[in-house]
Amino acid sequence: MTATALASVSLEDKYTLDSGRIYLTGIQALVRLPLMQRRRDEAAGLNTACFISGYRGSPLGGYDQALWAARKFLQKQQIEFQPGLNEDLGATAVWGSQQVGMWPGAKHDGVFGIWYGKGPGVDRSGDVLKHANFAGTSKFGGVLALAGDDHACKSSTVPHQSEHAFIAHMMPVLNPANVQEILDYGLYGWAMSRYSGLWVGFKTIAENVDSSASVYVDPNRVGIVLPDDFAMPPGGLNIRWPDPPLVQEERLMRDKLYAALAFARANRLDHLVYDSGRHRFGIVTTGKSYLDVRQALDDLGIDRELAAQLGICIYKVGMPWPLEPTGVRAFAEGLDELIVVEEKRALIENQLKEQLYNWQADKRPVIVGKFDEKRDWILPSTGELTPAQIAVAIGRRLLKYLDHPGLAERVRYLEEREGQKKIVKAAVDRIPYFCSGCPHNTSTRVPEGSRAMAGIGCHYMATWMPDRKAETFSQMGGEGAAWIGQAPFTDTRHVFVNLGDGTYFHSGSLAIRAALAAGVNATYKILYNDAVAMTGGQPVDGTITVPMIAAQLKAEGVETMVVVTDRPEIYGEPGTQSKLLPAGVPVEHRDALDHVQQRLRETPGVSVMIYDQTCAAEKRRRRKRGLMEDPARRVVINEAVCEGCGDCSKVSNCLSVVPVETEFGRKRAIDQSSCNKDFSCVNGFCPSFVSVLGGKLRKPKPAAAKTTEGGATDLFPVLPEPELPSLDQPYGIMITGIGGTGVVTIGALLGMASHLEGKGVSVLDQAGLAQKGGAVVSHVRIARTPEAIHAVRIAAGGAKLMLGCDLVVAAGGEAQSKIHPGLTRQVVNSHETITGAFTRNPDFVVPGTSMLAAVAKNGGNPDLLDTVDATRLATALLGDSIATNLFMLGFAWQKGLVPVSHEALEKAIELNATAVAMNKAAFLWGRRAAHDLARVERLAAPPQEEGHRLSRTLDETIARRVEQLTAYQDAAYAARFTALVEAVRTAEAKLGRQDLTEAVARNYYKLLAYKDEYEVARLYTDGSFLKQIEAQFEGDYKLQFHLAPPTFSEKDPDTGHLKKRAFGPWMLRAFGLLARMKRLRGTAFDPFGRTAERKAERQLITDYEAVVPELLARLGPDTHAVCVALARVPEQIRGYGHIKDENRDKAKAREAELLATLRTPAAPKLAAE
Repeated sequence: MTATALASVSLEDKYTLDSGRIYLTGIQALVRLPLMQRRRDEAAGLNTACFISGYRGSPLGGYDQALWAARKFLQKQQIEFQPGLNEDLGATAVWGSQQVGMWPGAKHDGVFGIWYGKGPGVDRSGDVLKHANFAGTSKFGGVLALAGDDHACKSSTVPHQSEHAFIAHMMPVLNPANVQEILDYGLYGWAMSRYSGLWVGFKTIAENVDSSASVYVDPNRVGIVLPDDFAMPPGGLNIRWPDPPLVQEERLMRDKLYAALAFARANRLDHLVYDSGRHRFGIVTTGKSYLDVRQALDDLGIDRELAAQLGICIYKVGMPWPLEPTGVRAFAEGLDELIVVEEKRALIENQLKEQLYNWQADKRPVIVGKFDEKRDWILPSTGELTPAQIAVAIGRRLLKYLDHPGLAERVRYLEEREGQKKIVKAAVDRIPYFCSGCPHNTSTRVPEGSRAMAGIGCHYMATWMPDRKAETFSQMGGEGAAWIGQAPFTDTRHVFVNLGDGTYFHSGSLAIRAALAAGVNATYKILYNDAVAMTGGQPVDGTITVPMIAAQLKAEGVETMVVVTDRPEIYGEPGTQSKLLPAGVPVEHRDALDHVQQRLRETPGVSVMIYDQTCAAEKRRRRKRGLMEDPARRVVINEAVCEGCGDCSKVSNCLSVVPVETEFGRKRAIDQSSCNKDFSCVNGFCPSFVSVLGGKLRKPKPAAAKTTEGGATDLFPVLPEPELPSLDQPYGIMITGIGGTGVVTIGALLGMASHLEGKGVSVLDQAGLAQKGGAVVSHVRIARTPEAIHAVRIAAGGAKLMLGCDLVVAAGGEAQSKIHPGLTRQVVNSHETITGAFTRNPDFVVPGTSMLAAVAKNGGNPDLLDTVDATRLATALLGDSIATNLFMLGFAWQKGLVPVSHEALEKAIELNATAVAMNKAAFLWGRRAAHDLARVERLAAPPQEEGHRLSRTLDETIARRVEQLTAYQDAAYAARFTALVEAVRTAEAKLGRQDLTEAVARNYYKLLAYKDEYEVARLYTDGSFLKQIEAQFEGDYKLQFHLAPPTFSEKDPDTGHLKKRAFGPWMLRAFGLLARMKRLRGTAFDPFGRTAERKAERQLITDYEAVVPELLARLGPDTHAVCVALARVPEQIRGYGHIKDENRDKAKAREAELLATLRTPAAPKLAAE
């Protein structure tokens, strides 16, 4: 491999470099844009400033954060950023920036502005946009109105297309195709706005703002040409006062729009980009669709030479409304057919047909787009278009005129690969979910029998969590207003309404006022999490605190209000009126949530519960930056005590409670890498939870620990340098993973590394709600030059490498549709990471084996698939699962599947300046694993705990349980177990099977070894648990045990269940004493044996010992399956106390069903089948 010289690059280049190439995201391009305009104005002798306002929302969710991050560059250039309280007020503020020069005192020649808002924000701001556009812009000002459209509804409640809203306000619309055009069109947009006096709509979508690219910058790249064919009216077209509305309308309709058309014509915003010289088949397209068309032609095998032979030409429209007529009419002349390719509802197509309507029929080309001549769909108006869809549409139209076998074959192939998205049905979907420790895990619960209305924010995800009963939602600010229209017509007396604190401040307070005015019965749950978590953890736009909200609502007329929080102590002494809150507003701990909500739903009128708990992701960020106290506390689970009932997952709804497969069944553990220290899991009714107070997580053992500096060179020779892929064609890398684990970082590193080597690169991050634990997909395309890259999204069958950092996402239809069977290499993390379904179903499993088999099958050649349990290895070697994705990148690189040098990647890691040492080490360990996986496995493998080692034979299964039962009670007790198991073994041997014996051995043991007080004590003091703690933690720490002993515990007044308490380290001594008392178990002197729970457990043993002989009496080839099912029924009996009671009742009902089947002649055969 030949070394490539790396460019000298600084992360500040994106804002400071005046010429050359820079690497930046679309969002960063929007930050750079006003800097470029300011410099151009300065060079022209103008003293201008810039004002930016609006409201965040994907795909512009991170714009405000990027502006804040660039504050030092912006302030030097008189660029003022003031977030809007909401979109329409932000737009009004930008309108005001155009009025500055109308009165004395202006400091600048003009103020140019940017307004930004998501599609719904465009809708709600229509009144402002219309008024402001009628009024106009200043001569040296101008306004770009950025609309963030989510065509695919990845992170929205409905898909959006804002062009039609802009048209309603008579605003011209620019549609940039990529990051480069954001910079270019932005400058054109301000110049057009100044010239025409119009606000200019500026369309942004994920493809151009969530993508990154290496682009060209130069002060002279965009040369503004003022029209010479437009007669500017006296007084010009800019803002003025006074200005009567009918005069504004006439100026707008008669002059301004035509000025915009003249400007577009003079600056060739619409132009021919693919000229065959022999026009026959024309394509008119705009924005993202233009790049998709270019990619579609590539996918069809149509290069410029073949396009010229076929008479194909492309007309690229930069301003889709109003459509400039001169250029498009010239393009259409002589064509046989013209296809318009645009996303969502037709815009250009309708204008084009109108403009060509009066042409003679023999000169007017056939125009198709959304429909063909027969009104059949060609390009759908729903969702978003893909290059494959476009290629198929173009190919089919061409085949009407051509007999081209190669083209027909390409169309067939692309149809097949695009269809994979529908054909490939993943066994498991990774949908977005609340973060570990998220306040909404608790706050969105409702009491039995109630329902909730959802709203905008992270809590919207409750709508796909069945237990939350959040079954409808509204637009932002309308939360709960639908109930006003429902309440008079239903017998339902009350609903809960979820309302985020950001939405409350934005507009939601009006919904509460409306509910008060209507006199409905509703409880508004204001979810105060101290950050706008959904778009990246920004602060709410203004000062708002819980006391302020409470005071406002008291003044509005809310009579019943309560604050529920995880930190009641911050409001004052328990049981006293908080001095921070209005009189009559109590403070309750979140543990009392259900009780509080039951009380509120019985309260007439509008009541309010303010749920105060900081966003978990924001807590994590603040703790890393030292801005928030990091509790010196961790929670662990004693796996031996754990019953695997899942109650901890149910009460916490937390994805950091993960399954662990052991010899004695599925247990639970805490993923310390992802845990955000919410600690609500300890409320699971189970004695296995222990808090570790003080100390810290133990770093990896010495053999692995020294690798954080890239060591272990004594264990590995110098790694060979692989031959990297060529870039004869753009190289597509599809990266799949889980939101919040650093998938986007991998794309960013590949992008910067490519930029350092002078290559062309584009990176598109499709995250949507994925930062909340959902599916993330990054499309990385690397080429020799930027010009070689067309669509940023990898086309169907277009991936050269699938880097599957998460198995579930990699096996999904979206990812697998990018695979070219027999050509695409796939590197997949085989780790089975749980999804949100596990919180509701304790038996949920990720079917890793079958999913990998499906991935291999779709790839067409098993040799093209490499798998590695990267999560396990990265965590073992580096102490944190966050290292997984860099490990995967290193693995793929060493396999020769990444077309950039490791020097460039390591330099990119350094430039990223986050956890540099660990990330370099993770990359290196990935390389080592690709070179010698067995050696890395040996280094990473911790000493295996006895419980985690699975038995390999039936004899071993039995022997281990005999040993455990002897320790549980005595040898006689173990002999009782052996006698029954051997009887089953003898009977089943006649059938040549041992499934039933295995089932009886495991389940009879489970019943015999029921976890009473003596056994729980033994499992804490037999040495294995303390050994587990010592392996995980170091330093000065002490243990705290979370228990609910019946003798000492209170009962919950609402549920009647025992309430857990925390017990200090002294509990270990008590456990030791209790463990030695096991001889009393089952005797007349057993102080615990007379409880209903213990009697029920002993009865289960007796019942099982009675059922097994009946199984043996009825055992035969036809009844074997149902006998095994009966023997396994105790698997369902899990948990402690009331949890175990509920599971026991379900298990006994299942047992009755199976016994009835067994006892019914001929029926067992059906059951067995």
